[in-house]
Amino acid sequence: MAPAKVPVPALTKKPQIDPRYAAFRIIVKKSSIHRVGIFAGEDIPLNRKVIEYTGERINRKETLRRSNEQASMIYLFTLDNYWTLDGTVGGSGAEFINHSCDPNIRTWITKGHILYMSKRAIRKGEELTVDYCFSKNIEKVPCACGSRKCRGTINLK
Repeated sequence: MAPAKVPVPALTKKPQIDPRYAAFRIIVKKSSIHRVGIFAGEDIPLNRKVIEYTGERINRKETLRRSNEQASMIYLFTLDNYWTLDGTVGGSGAEFINHSCDPNIRTWITKGHILYMSKRAIRKGEELTVDYCFSKNIEKVPCACGSRKCRGTINLK
């Protein structure tokens, strides 16, 4: 008897921000980097929490299963060596922040939480970006950030 397939979360989630996790007004708009992005709805000072990345907490085995079954639009963020957050399920909206090789947001993982902090002052209307820091040991993913510091790939060199 074949094992039962566990359904993969829906991939067609309407991009929105959960205000419970955002420290500033941020909005979803079309992005020149990739599909939709998250933009500052007000000025954001340096070194402040912008939003928390939330989602269903899944183990390594489930992370591998979901990443193999989902061909596109994967919102998995590794929390530590065992846990991953799947932003597709219960995401705060932070999962729609696009990659940049010269980002204005940095990741801070603390006490089981993934926080996005401002690396510099961010002006109202500016797209929020973070360096995804994909491993250099996995398949290369082309980058479309358009920054002067673009390395050409989302993967680290």
